[in-house]
Amino acid sequence: MHEDEKWMKIAIEEAYKAKAVGEVPIGAVIVKDGKAIASGYNLRETSQLASSHAEFIAIEQANQAVGSWRLEDCTLYVTLEPCPMCAGAILQSRIPRVVFGAFDPKAGCTGTLMNLLDDERFNHKSEVVGGILEDDCGGLLSEFFQELRLRKRQEKKSRNSQ
Repeated sequence: MHEDEKWMKIAIEEAYKAKAVGEVPIGAVIVKDGKAIASGYNLRETSQLASSHAEFIAIEQANQAVGSWRLEDCTLYVTLEPCPMCAGAILQSRIPRVVFGAFDPKAGCTGTLMNLLDDERFNHKSEVVGGILEDDCGGLLSEFFQELRLRKRQEKKSRNSQ
């Protein structure tokens, strides 16, 4: 198995943790020297904090693990293409390589809408690899939102019949 796929599967396990608590299933893992040093999953609804994205949580854990805000020898694996906020956190933490699963046509800022990690105006750039286990990552998100829409329709139908 390719190394990127191995770590993306770990990120997918994190995404399942998010799904289990009713969160949008996005997971992340940060790897340094062939070892996972941090992981996280989406907790925005649970925490009611806009910054509780999987990448943010994993970056904060990794900062603590290495004892520095600089994550210069790390790779971030995340199941969904980072948004502008997370791309900014990646830049600020100096992560040199980002690998993501599903592309995000609504908020993706590592290649889809723009690529903040490859902008010449910033003092740091990151290599970006997208589409690793894309079907698995995207399918998990699609399934989650289909179930959510169905649940909302059923709740609305139940309220209307009372």
